[in-house]
Amino acid sequence: MAYVIFLSYLCAHKGRAITGADGRPQNLRKRSLSRRNKGRSPQSMIVMPTEKAPNTEEQFKAVMQECRSLFVKKLHDYGASWRILRPSSLTDQLFIKAKRIRSLEIKKEAMVDEGIRPEFIALINYGIVGLIQLDRGFADTVDITPDEAVKLYDHYAHEALTLMLRKNHDYDEAWRSMRVSSYTDFILTKLQRVKEIEDLGGHTMVSEGIGSNYMDIINYAVFGMIKLTFKE
Repeated sequence: MAYVIFLSYLCAHKGRAITGADGRPQNLRKRSLSRRNKGRSPQSMIVMPTEKAPNTEEQFKAVMQECRSLFVKKLHDYGASWRILRPSSLTDQLFIKAKRIRSLEIKKEAMVDEGIRPEFIALINYGIVGLIQLDRGFADTVDITPDEAVKLYDHYAHEALTLMLRKNHDYDEAWRSMRVSSYTDFILTKLQRVKEIEDLGGHTMVSEGIGSNYMDIINYAVFGMIKLTFKE
């Protein structure tokens, strides 16, 4: 009689797993899991996506906006007084700023209450002023309005962004693996080249001109600002 009952049980459950791996009836096990997950948030049951990669163009524009803001404020206070500077004087001003950054990087302390960031901002803004002076020539008096100066600034800032995007495409963001101190040394190297070209009266055989070096200085300084601002 017991054997007949057992066969009837098997026929009723043919093709179905009677128990799970834990020895409990499988249908009860599924209901148990459903009850366990009931009320849990979807976030706790899925794998969260990885952190979004930094956007170089957005970071570049954010840095340039900060530099532009300071440029506009100084135009309000001083006007475009830099119009009287000859290119060689601007080169020396850029050299002083880059030299101070290198000094602070080596000494690890500053006696004047200004860090490295303001110097990178100065390199960007004076670099753009240098491009304006190369294009328009220097003047004996201030000959442009603040509004005209801002338009010129925006023009060369956009050119710097465009150049960065082209190079970043080719070099695949290699600059992110570099140290800030390397940007400083590259800027000083570019300035040394500019000084040599100026001493040659601008006549070169194979080298890029002064403007290309100014543009590279601006972009290296922006990279330094991105590293310091976004703590990468």
